[in-house]
Amino acid sequence: MGNEKEEKNISPTEIQTLIAGIFPNTRYFDARFDLLQVQIDEMKFNQNLFREELKEFKREVKEGFENVDKRFDEFKSDVDKRFEQVDKRFEQVDRRFEEFRKDMNARFAQVDKRFDEFKKDINNRFIQVDKHFSEFKSDVNKRFEQVDKRFEQMIGAIDRLTDRLEYRDRDQRNFTLRMFSISIAVSILGVLGAFLKIMGVF
Repeated sequence: MGNEKEEKNISPTEIQTLIAGIFPNTRYFDARFDLLQVQIDEMKFNQNLFREELKEFKREVKEGFENVDKRFDEFKSDVDKRFEQVDKRFEQVDRRFEEFRKDMNARFAQVDKRFDEFKKDINNRFIQVDKHFSEFKSDVNKRFEQVDKRFEQMIGAIDRLTDRLEYRDRDQRNFTLRMFSISIAVSILGVLGAFLKIMGVF
């Protein structure tokens, strides 16, 4: 009976000592769990920070690409405007070249027309020259025919004079020959004067 009383009168200190003897000390585990929790919190914080930095990087990259797209659009617009200006310049050059070509064609047409008129005028002049030359040739032929007739008459007269001179003396013959020579010279001068008059010298 005395032992039963002793077992019932166990103090709380003894109970704690008993529990401490049965279960190991948990402070080490608590410290380890606290350190692990701190590390986990740091990892979460680092993950959140990395996510924020990644979002910021994505935003910056997006803004950079938007700026690049904007600059590319501005560059494309500027290039299009420049090409439009170049096209307008080429259109102006083509228009001026077309006007120049039309003007040159008109000028050449005028030159061709003047050349045709000049050619026609030259042909008319040559026709007139041919006509005048034919008339001049016909007139010269008539004049030479007249000269031939006169020479024939003079030869006939010479023959008659020769027949007469055979019966005269030598002095009369010389006188007659001189007169004959003078008459021939005068006739030749007359023919030559008529020829020069026809030629327009006098």
